[in-house]
Amino acid sequence: QVELVESGGGLVQPGGSLRLTCAALGSGFTIDYMGWFRRGPGKGPQDNELVAEIVYGGDSNYADAVKGRFTIFRENAKNTVYLQMNNLKPEDTAVYYCNALGEDAVRSFSYWGQGTQVTASS
Repeated sequence: QVELVESGGGLVQPGGSLRLTCAALGSGFTIDYMGWFRRGPGKGPQDNELVAEIVYGGDSNYADAVKGRFTIFRENAKNTVYLQMNNLKPEDTAVYYCNALGEDAVRSFSYWGQGTQVTASS
């Protein structure tokens, strides 16, 4: 069983910074992919937007809207991924969700975190 635990959201003024953390807890598994998605106010799960993603080897990908402002990085030994968000804008306001893809001895899996609110507002 894998549990994703997120932390680091909050309220900041536009131009401010936050760092999100997502840790995959448990044992006996390998995480191949970790990504951050976000869902804006009033939207449903089908509207989740990819923010940034990173694979085990370190290759990463970003949404155009966050390139140059956000950085994703991971600590493989801790099964943890981070999202450093700088120069936050009001349009970044959303609930941010962590997603992890991996496998254990018997199956492949996909898990989601519980979500953490990020608000950029004056």
